[in-house]
Amino acid sequence: MEMRQPAVAGQFYPLRSENLEKELKRCFEGLELQEREVLGAVCPHAGYMYSGKIAANVYATLPEADTYVFFGPNHTGYGSPVAVSRETWKTPLGNIDVDLELADGFLGSIVDADELGHRYEHSIEVQLPFLQYRFGKDFKILPICMGMQDEETAVEVGNLVADLISESGKRAVVIASSDFTHYETAERAKEIDSEVIDAILNFNISGMYNSLYRRNASVCGYGPIAAMLSASQKLGGSRATLLKYANSGDVSGDKNAVVGYAAIIVE
Repeated sequence: MEMRQPAVAGQFYPLRSENLEKELKRCFEGLELQEREVLGAVCPHAGYMYSGKIAANVYATLPEADTYVFFGPNHTGYGSPVAVSRETWKTPLGNIDVDLELADGFLGSIVDADELGHRYEHSIEVQLPFLQYRFGKDFKILPICMGMQDEETAVEVGNLVADLISESGKRAVVIASSDFTHYETAERAKEIDSEVIDAILNFNISGMYNSLYRRNASVCGYGPIAAMLSASQKLGGSRATLLKYANSGDVSGDKNAVVGYAAIIVE
């Protein structure tokens, strides 16, 4: 069995399982675990110290599902433009199997089976311990890494995923891994991000792309967000909610060059 080894354990989150559990406990502190009818979500992927508490806002609302689909941006440039992983993923908290039945549905599509796009990429890996902490072992994942993030590609991939989920009859949640504005002042980041988030909350994918281009916004996972929105809408999602917005300056104290983080769910 091929294994996707952790690439950023010891950097973005603790390497040892007991330290990781302690850190996750800190992230969920003060949050009520309350399952909602969540079909899709947007979650940050920075170091847990900075964005873990924001991410936990999403994971606290997730229902148990058969499969959690992850769309993450490709920061490394390796691998296929849109790559699905078929390997078992390892984290300090244990192993997670990929839903190969759903992955098989991509044959002959725009999505390639390709491990290289995933090997050094952190955007999906950092999400997985949250799921393990919350639900233990009884689930699978479908990790899709997007180097190509244009609107047409993102919507096509999102619709394809929604069709595969519907045909399988499985209960699935689709999660887009993305941070928001990078390295602007806290004030400017909030201004840009609230415009982009508005478009997301209104399921206005084209509007989101227009804001990104017009504002030259540095939202890293805009393709994954668009794919998640089109998938969850097709699966019956009709209401999007911003649970929490914050930035790295809230932790570091540096408000001059922050990264924005948002926790959004689609029900």
